[in-house]
Amino acid sequence: MAQAAVSELGERVPGRRWTVRLDPVGRGGAQVRVSCSRPACAEQRLPSAAAGRAAAAAHLKAHLRAAPVPRAGTYCACRADDCRTHLPDTGRHARSEPWRCGGPVVLAVVTDRAGRWWQALECCSRCAAATPGAQTAATSRPSPPRTADRPAPAAAGTGAGAPRFSDQQVAARAGVPAPRPVPARRRRPPEARIAQRVIPRDLRPVSLRDELIDLGDLFRAYQKRAEPDLALLADLQERKARAFLTWSDVSCDVTLRLEAQRAEQAAAVIRRQHRHRTGGVTDEDEPGVVRLLPVPTQWEYARSVLAHAAGHTPLPGPEARLLVLMLTLRTAHTGTGNLVGQDLTGLGLTDPEYLVGELTGCGWLDLPGTVGDLLASRPENPTPITVPSLTPGAAAPLTFGRKTRPKLSGWAQRVVSDKRLRKAKAPAGARLLALTLATRTDTSGHLGPGGEGIALNDLTGQVPVDADELRSLIDQLTAADWLTDTAPTDTHLTGRLTERVLPLTCPLLA
Repeated sequence: MAQAAVSELGERVPGRRWTVRLDPVGRGGAQVRVSCSRPACAEQRLPSAAAGRAAAAAHLKAHLRAAPVPRAGTYCACRADDCRTHLPDTGRHARSEPWRCGGPVVLAVVTDRAGRWWQALECCSRCAAATPGAQTAATSRPSPPRTADRPAPAAAGTGAGAPRFSDQQVAARAGVPAPRPVPARRRRPPEARIAQRVIPRDLRPVSLRDELIDLGDLFRAYQKRAEPDLALLADLQERKARAFLTWSDVSCDVTLRLEAQRAEQAAAVIRRQHRHRTGGVTDEDEPGVVRLLPVPTQWEYARSVLAHAAGHTPLPGPEARLLVLMLTLRTAHTGTGNLVGQDLTGLGLTDPEYLVGELTGCGWLDLPGTVGDLLASRPENPTPITVPSLTPGAAAPLTFGRKTRPKLSGWAQRVVSDKRLRKAKAPAGARLLALTLATRTDTSGHLGPGGEGIALNDLTGQVPVDADELRSLIDQLTAADWLTDTAPTDTHLTGRLTERVLPLTCPLLA
């Protein structure tokens, strides 16, 4: 009532303003909260930011439709916020001319570029034009001077048109200055790359730059292929070697020449692998696969560790055998080693704390503290462990030396932590079966000596499960792209390991 009385006497009143905000609800979730500065508006909670933005925009539009046209007798609502057009004329913000509001009163809509708040306010047309990104939703009607015997006209209906936000264009109304355009940011075109190197835009000759760009695109397309093509990959490596050699000569960069040499070596290795796959290798000593364990004696050592774990695991089940195998590889040669919690949690064990407690309880494993301390240990502070049966004072069951032990341990860790197995959340039995099959193939990856298959009795001797569970584990390895062309019978398992895991195999010697 007081405000209405003041307005009728001709004095200016503050402009109205509504603010709608979008805020997250807590941390770690996608839920958002939409709130309005009007006390009568209830808070809304939406499941996503996109739904929240749509609800916030709709809420502000509803306010604009319900509000009357801007009142001609108001001063700018932005003055209360000390906007840059109303800064004082002293100090570092001083202007050559004082700012004066002018033009009709408009209802302006200002949107945060990040989409976090929306605001509608009454201000003069000059302030609206000076505010970056402001859009005009409605304009006040000109009115004659207010006197005691000529009261101000009553507010009319809703303003013409609903506001549009930053992704749409609003036509300027008569008498309202056009809003100041927001300068668009210049975006530089993406840089061309190959082998993590940026190809200079001014590289000459142009044919070399085009060749490098084409090679980068071809390598990225090859990485997306569903099946490998070794012949194509070898051709790409040879082209890369020639292009990098020319690039090195042009730019006098020695590292490019070294990269070219590595590409030549990679092309030669891939060519040999391709000839081995297609039967074109005549020299039996020529390696067709670059294996993680390249020496045949290391393959025999890997099989001996698997056999030792099968005969010396004090607890039943595949989980206990896999854990004993991995701890044996950590402590072989001296009987002691270091372990962290991640080494246990990454084996697919159902209850690693219970299993380690059982091994310590039966005397097979010694820990300086509790099992909980072991599971909580991190790489910067590992836990020392001891397996008494592997200490030098005991009869040495494993004959490999101290330099071979970390290689065997790294090989086993690569197998059990294979990306496809981790993604499929393969159980400990599947990972133990993967280790066993990796040591029971020929040089081309076919199971058994000469690709004749592996007896199921031998597999259940290494992986302590029944026949039905063994078939389930075989299906899991096939789904994880570890096995292919499997044909299990009542007595044997035939098939081969996929090409991606051939570097992890330990072939049987003839």
